[in-house]
Amino acid sequence: MEDPNFWDDNTAAQKVIAECNELRSWTLPYAEIKQRFLDAQSLLPEAYEDGDDDLIQDLLKELDQVEKELGDLEVRKMLSGELDSKSCFLSINAGAGGTEACDWVQMLARMFRRWAERRRWKVEEIDLLPGEVAGIKSVTLKFSGPFAFGYAKAEKGVHRLVRISPFDSNARRHTSFASVDVIPEITDDIQIEIRPEDMRIDTFRASGAGGQHVNKTESAVRITHISSGIVVSCQAERSQLQNKETCLKMLRSKLYEKEVMEREDELRKLSGDKRKIEWGSQIRSYVFQPYTMVKDTRTNFEETNIQAVMDGDLDGFVNAYLKEFG
Repeated sequence: MEDPNFWDDNTAAQKVIAECNELRSWTLPYAEIKQRFLDAQSLLPEAYEDGDDDLIQDLLKELDQVEKELGDLEVRKMLSGELDSKSCFLSINAGAGGTEACDWVQMLARMFRRWAERRRWKVEEIDLLPGEVAGIKSVTLKFSGPFAFGYAKAEKGVHRLVRISPFDSNARRHTSFASVDVIPEITDDIQIEIRPEDMRIDTFRASGAGGQHVNKTESAVRITHISSGIVVSCQAERSQLQNKETCLKMLRSKLYEKEVMEREDELRKLSGDKRKIEWGSQIRSYVFQPYTMVKDTRTNFEETNIQAVMDGDLDGFVNAYLKEFG
């Protein structure tokens, strides 16, 4: 990178920078964790000798935090898939249940936003279709950050909610479902050819809260890939051209993910690996009444502090999934 001719080939330079940043994402956290451990290790004997209880407690807390962060780094080491290091798009769609299901989508969208923010990823809303009465029918978020897809893929599947519905005047218990789909963002270093004749492009007016938030022109874009049946849409930008570019990026991502999944399935068959992950099935239940519990049906990991989970504390579920299936 210090070569005077480094920027002569901008594409090659960007590729080198991306590789360098990926290496730094491993070496810098490890170096920091190691130094914090050595600092605490050197100070503890002196603190015990002086009988400084406050310092001892602070150092023990620091060692606990170092152990947690080292564990997180070890989990991340499992993210060695071809697409794991990419940013990603996360889509949530309401299942059967009308307004109750739309409210559940809105709750999940907030949960995933909080989780992404905890991980210091950039969060963008790409597409949103509001519910007819309340909540959201469907929403697509973009998470930009290192290994976003590797972590977020653990959330792919059907999420089930059991609670007393605030929309039911008889206060009955309701069960709602929402499906979550996660696809990696495919960058320009990966070429996916899409023939123009294999796409149907529709434009429509963006939906939203009304007034200045809704475009008066047909700036929202929906692209249907005819041979695969994949449909993507975007209304995040005011420009139809920008929305079309985002749609094409999402379509390339879906097609490439499909190709990679098919290739990995074929390799598993050849190697005799019988393990199968059913992405489309229910992966997690969130029970609000008569007791509170969130349980992952794939790993049996569970958490009783449901408020913390809904506030984005998902790492326990994600790490358990990666340890078992990563």
